[in-house]
Amino acid sequence: MLVWERPEPSDRPVLAPLSRERIVRAAIGLADADGLTAVSLRKVAAALDVGPMRLYGYIDTKEELLELMMDAVYAEIRPAGDGWRQVLRSLAEATRQAAHQHEWFADLIGGRPQLGPNTLASGEAVATGLGGLDLDTVVPAISAVSAYVIGAVRREIAERRAERASGADIKQFQTAFGPYLQRTFATGRFPALATFVRDGPHLSADQTFWTGLDFLLDGIEARISS
Repeated sequence: MLVWERPEPSDRPVLAPLSRERIVRAAIGLADADGLTAVSLRKVAAALDVGPMRLYGYIDTKEELLELMMDAVYAEIRPAGDGWRQVLRSLAEATRQAAHQHEWFADLIGGRPQLGPNTLASGEAVATGLGGLDLDTVVPAISAVSAYVIGAVRREIAERRAERASGADIKQFQTAFGPYLQRTFATGRFPALATFVRDGPHLSADQTFWTGLDFLLDGIEARISS
């Protein structure tokens, strides 16, 4: 029986009562602070001040715990809006915000389908918002937006982690490597790339995300209108 459907153990008079919700909340706290490497059944049990064996009445494996953590975050993703475009923008924004709030979430999205109740509720909200379109349009449109958002947020999170690891933000990085690029471009070997770097727009992370999403949504709209 899947963890979503398996009943929890009966309440017992113990000093530290447990529930799947408490276990998942503790695991998310560890992951938010120190990433997924900080999450194990032993570490979660220690955070709850109970023995590790107590957790096995509620969760059988770490994989189940990760699925519960993912589903808990999906409770924060509730797309809404008037019309398909607003719904898809809402999905993108809510997913991005969740990944910024819980960086480990970006490491897990995009794998096998999540089937928890909160995840299904999020999917239901999207499907309802796009209910006026035919399925041949809806299914690939949702897949395209999801793929874009997953790739974009993973890149953003990777950049944030790189900045923390190096202690240098993007401006410091540019200052450090700018002279090298100038010398390289001066050779004339990369004229098109030099034009991109010198004359192209230098967008913020927010601008990059929303501009790319608008390009994608414009394409979907053109397909719907054709």
